[in-house]
Formats: sequence, structure tokens, C-alpha cells
Amino acid sequence: MTGFAVEVRGVRKSYGALEVLKGVDLTVRPGEVTAILGPSGSGKSTLLRVLNHLEKVDAGLVRVDGELVGYRLKGRTLHELKPREILRQRSQIGFVFQNFNLFPHLTVLENVMEAPVSAQGRRRDEVRAQALELLERVGVGDKADDYPRRLSGGQQQRVAIARALALRPKVILFDEPTSALDPELVGEVLEVIRQLARDGATLVIVTHEVGFAREVADTVVFMDGGVIVEQGSPEAVFDRPAHARTREFLSHVL
Repeated sequence: MTGFAVEVRGVRKSYGALEVLKGVDLTVRPGEVTAILGPSGSGKSTLLRVLNHLEKVDAGLVRVDGELVGYRLKGRTLHELKPREILRQRSQIGFVFQNFNLFPHLTVLENVMEAPVSAQGRRRDEVRAQALELLERVGVGDKADDYPRRLSGGQQQRVAIARALALRPKVILFDEPTSALDPELVGEVLEVIRQLARDGATLVIVTHEVGFAREVADTVVFMDGGVIVEQGSPEAVFDRPAHARTREFLSHVL
């Protein structure tokens, strides 16, 4: 065990000749909020997707709660896990997508219940009770029997957060959770994430909401060109950035 909730060591990822991640190292401690900023194409979302093996790494390794993600180490060789084992690991890592990714043919309640029942094998009655509590917690308890198409974007994203929480995950990953929302709906989603942070959840958030990152993050990471250019406390990164590229980026977004 490493003591880290998330540990990334030397991760590289290419698509053909394009190297998107160039040897990334990152650690997140339990209960910490890490915000990842950077321009489009910097590798932010790809890094998030390798954390739960939605993307396979070309080199390096990822651990969540001390367990290798996606692979088993035999000697010095990594062997990819079987699909069932990968699914088990993913069920311990919550993921909230930009575009909600709710199942349109399932009700809100069924969306939240699906993974704990099918991927974790938990009892349906227990999961249902928990799902109803989570929907109340994120402010959409009255929408349990509705279908996603009847919800606003902000409501759908709050359901997606409840769905992630239903897995009782060790860490929750957010990939630009407000980018698909109308501006007036952003605040209601950010408030749910704020509360998760106050409750001590371990969160990794790719976001363009700089003010939000300054407010909730313990660590801010700035990525560009497939590498981590700078990381530190919000005060250090936003108020005293050490790198010219960070200063240039922040001059456009602050």
C-alpha cells in the first residue's frame, strides 16, 4: 500500500504518432480534491480516462487505493486483466462525464441502481434505498421516476453524480462536469461537488472553472502538451505561478 488514493507513475499514451501523455506522474491523497487545468489538447481528459482504464496506457502504471488498475504485475511484466476484473475495478472508481451518459431507456432511479446491482452484485432493495437517499442528497429526489429526457442538463448531471456515488467509490473522477451545461445551470452542479469536497470525498476534477478550482481544490495541476507543467496549492499556482506557460494560460482565463 502506498498511502495514496491515486498514484500515477510515468504514464505515456499515444494515438498513432501523436503522443498525448508524455510520462505523467501524479499522486492524490485520500480526502483531497485535485483540479486539473489546461488548454484543449493538453492531455487532461486522457489522463482522467487512464485512471479507470477507459484508455490503456502505453507505459507506466496507475494505482487506486494501492491496487494496480487494468493490469497485474508478474515479475517485471504487466498483464492486462480480464474484462470482468476490469469492470470490478471500474466499479470502485466513480466517473462523471461531460455529457452525463445516462441510459435514456431507464428511469432516474434505475440509472442510479444499475451499476451497484449489476457490477457489484449488491442486493436490489439495499441499493434502491441508497439510491433514493442519494437523489435527495443531490437535490433531484422528486425526479426518481422520470426519464432523463425530461430533466434539464443540470438535473441530469446531478443524477450522474448520484450514480457515481452509488458505487461507494474510492475516488470520483469528473471530466469537465459543467462544460455541456447552460451557464445558468452550472452553479447547481458545482454546489453538489462543493458539498462532496466538504464531506471529505477524494475527487479529481478536470475543469475550466478556474474560480471553482481555486475555491475547492487542495492541489491544482496545470497540464500542457501532455506533461504536468506545474502543480501546487491554489494560492501558489494562481497567485505565484512559477512557469511562464502557466502565467500565459492564466492571463487568458482569470
